[in-house]
Amino acid sequence: MTVLSITEASLAFGGIKALDDVSFTAASGEITAIIGPNGAGKTSLFNIISGFYTPQKGRILFDEQDITGMRADKRAALGIARTFQNIALFRGMSVLENIKLGGHTRLNTGFWSAGFYYGNAQREEARLRAEIERDVIDFLELDHIRKAPVGALPYGLQKRIELGRALAMQPRVLLLDEPVAGMNREETEDMARFILDIQARWGTTILLVEHDMGMVMDISNQVVVLNFGRQIAVGSPEQVQANPAVIEAYLGTSDRSDNTAGEAIA
Repeated sequence: MTVLSITEASLAFGGIKALDDVSFTAASGEITAIIGPNGAGKTSLFNIISGFYTPQKGRILFDEQDITGMRADKRAALGIARTFQNIALFRGMSVLENIKLGGHTRLNTGFWSAGFYYGNAQREEARLRAEIERDVIDFLELDHIRKAPVGALPYGLQKRIELGRALAMQPRVLLLDEPVAGMNREETEDMARFILDIQARWGTTILLVEHDMGMVMDISNQVVVLNFGRQIAVGSPEQVQANPAVIEAYLGTSDRSDNTAGEAIA
């Protein structure tokens, strides 16, 4: 079943086209990777899906509901969560406090009880904390540092905490913007394992922007390739690796051997 559908989406900043007639669908419970050279429009695509930008043309459907002009907070409440290319955590707050912030879209406490923090507000916050400690912190193996300030932790753990904050929203669609950028091989393998476990445990539909082609080709069900804002290929990892347009985008020419092309993309 299709959960997310992008149809002829275009986004321009002045005379620069960040996206130009991009169309694809993301199937429920599958991992769709968005790849392409720097400046291809990958993060711009995430921005129109999550509501930071509104495309000048095209439609975005979530569960067959048109969300093209919907505010970002409304999309989050529907179940669209994301992480960011650059870490966007509150460095002076603890791991638990940062992750709990992701659950705010699921709180129903009224203004007054939340402001004075009594009654339903206390009970709802306690339930949220217990749920996050059980389903997110334990799952991501962060229990030993849950009270530590985020700013004192290494980069790899901070990326994992940002993933935890997105998971606290209980998303149906999870957008991961370069989740392993800057990580070493061991950290990359750990993150890939967590992503696959999220897919298996909760059936979450995942969209992944990543430059680590080995990881992309190993864990993705579908790959969408962008170049200068245009979609040049979509298909399985095997189909994309053999696509001449993809090879040319990554190598600058299609006149390369299949082995060289495979190594460059994979």
